[in-house]
Amino acid sequence: MGLAFAALLATALTVPAMAAAVPLPDTGSAGGELNGILDQLTGRNPGDKTNVTGQTSQLIVVNAKAASDTTGTLTAYERGADGNWKPVVGPTTAHLGSKGQGEPADNVPRTPSGTFALDQAFGRKANPGTKMPYKQVTVDDWWDSDMKSKTYNTLVHHKGKPSADAENLYNSGPVYDYAVNIAHNPSRVPGKASAIFLHVTNGQPTEGCVAVGQSEMVKILKWLDPAKSPKITIGVNAQAPSGDAAGASPQNMKDSPNGAAGGLLGGIVEGALNILPQILGKVGQS
Repeated sequence: MGLAFAALLATALTVPAMAAAVPLPDTGSAGGELNGILDQLTGRNPGDKTNVTGQTSQLIVVNAKAASDTTGTLTAYERGADGNWKPVVGPTTAHLGSKGQGEPADNVPRTPSGTFALDQAFGRKANPGTKMPYKQVTVDDWWDSDMKSKTYNTLVHHKGKPSADAENLYNSGPVYDYAVNIAHNPSRVPGKASAIFLHVTNGQPTEGCVAVGQSEMVKILKWLDPAKSPKITIGVNAQAPSGDAAGASPQNMKDSPNGAAGGLLGGIVEGALNILPQILGKVGQS
């Protein structure tokens, strides 16, 4: 970990507690530490105030206290023209996989840890006003999770089940009234998990998705803008498991640029995720 960022995290540990709902503090207080961490998570240099086309300026952060937790906290942030990140949705409860979070795998109800793009939005209901590509699904719309299928991990419009393992996006019920795909496996590698979404909760642990209340989901969709390269970061206070049981030893995922131990979550960013929940607990909505 770089010395400068290590000092930043050490400073964050000593920030005094604040009220639950206060404006995001200026640089030098908890808000300043939060700005630096969010910049790191989106691949920016902390303190860089420039806004370049294609850079991420919308980030959803999901934190849990432990890898085995089935609930966490979701907060959505936007980076303004002044270079500061402002909370726009949340913090709100997020439901995670019934096996917590960590390394994704097909047929394992575990939410992937990492930083991922958000791309295709869909729902049983009409577009609520999102700028994201949005498809209102019918009984002929499926998400193909058959590892042997050429359309694995994609939305398929087909009369009748298109493969041996496909989820009907309409018949799955209100959880898919509104949803957006978490692009954790953009190369569609079989076995690395399919059908990981941010969607409406039914109050229960998920099969690996992140789920929030319907009103929060609508707010998020209305806010999301593909021109701002939105991403979602999912992390834990403890290292994420890599095996099928929560608490398994972590695995080096260098082969995966968006993996829990690689890419944006490697090195100093892994440290950032460990301290981020403490800062989030001290910074409320603006």
